[in-house]
Amino acid sequence: REPPRHRPRETLMTQIVQPDSLLTLHYRISLDNGQALISTFESQPATMQLGHGDIAPTLERCLTGITVGERHTFLLEPENAFGVHREDLVEKVRLEDFPDGTEVEPMVIMEFTAPDGTRYPGLIREVLDTHAIIDFNHPLAGKSIRFEVEVIGVN
Repeated sequence: REPPRHRPRETLMTQIVQPDSLLTLHYRISLDNGQALISTFESQPATMQLGHGDIAPTLERCLTGITVGERHTFLLEPENAFGVHREDLVEKVRLEDFPDGTEVEPMVIMEFTAPDGTRYPGLIREVLDTHAIIDFNHPLAGKSIRFEVEVIGVN
């Protein structure tokens, strides 16, 4: 009787997403009613570095711990997604304070410069006789979202 033959052990390293991983993945962000806002499932996968501001920190936390090949869907309430809608970020700006020649129209996003030089995008919600109502909230603030991911690779 022959002794059993031993094959070299194959080492399978399971790749798990870490807080500083470089990822290749497909993802979809949609409203809780299913309306897709952005999706890579129908095109090329995305590559992003976690921990460097490529995506919102709350979405990064969803990705941490996922194994390559897994597909997950996360339902996020506003406070865990892009924040609640804050009325203190909606401001009245006098039309005379806009640069000369600027067309101030509703539902247009413009860049505004704060006194310290920081720039912020703001959505012109409404134009009145003497003022415009500008919303500096993230466009998805106050909305529940569905975040669907499939991790393809981790480096």
